[in-house]
Amino acid sequence: MKPIRILLADDHHILRDGLRLLLERQSGFEVVAEAADGRDAVRQAQQSCPDVVIMDIAMPELNGIEATRCIKERCEGTAVIILSMYYDESYVVRALRAGARGYLLKDSLKNDLIAAVRAVVQGQSHFSPKVSQLLQEDYFRELTDKQKEDSFELLTPREREILQLAAEGKSNKDIANLLNLSLYTVDTHRSRILHKLNLHSVPELILYAVRKGIIR
Repeated sequence: MKPIRILLADDHHILRDGLRLLLERQSGFEVVAEAADGRDAVRQAQQSCPDVVIMDIAMPELNGIEATRCIKERCEGTAVIILSMYYDESYVVRALRAGARGYLLKDSLKNDLIAAVRAVVQGQSHFSPKVSQLLQEDYFRELTDKQKEDSFELLTPREREILQLAAEGKSNKDIANLLNLSLYTVDTHRSRILHKLNLHSVPELILYAVRKGIIR
């Protein structure tokens, strides 16, 4: 089995050393590159094509959110995990919309980071419990403040089922096989889900699912 290839992007050398030591102790993990600023992170990602980038937000030259957006545009097969000290809804939302698949706080347990790497390689998402709770609380507060109805209630049971599977990282083909549906039927359901929820991309769908507590 090929190792999971990882790029570390953080402007603190000591933190990168600690992360490298932690990750390379795990069977099947390999740190293939490091970057101390956002622009170099993008360059290193293009050159090394890692499976996973572990990215800080506050970096010189190009912040981690914009670097994530650039990496996702240029390296489609690379998953990004944000590892940050920022515990703020606006940072989390911007990171997910940029294409990050995970968001962990720097005080996370080491097992949480290892689990996150394994999850995003499988197309899934992974978040610190505090981050998931923050997004859920913000979502319900927004509904209350704006007196909006929860559009989730517009979905049929089948659409809710497909929403969860899609947010968990399963492809339309995977969903079709799992539910014994045609690929066309899954495509149609997925389009209806996006329309009903006023979503326009996979990152937005994942963000919605986390805020609703559908995935964690």
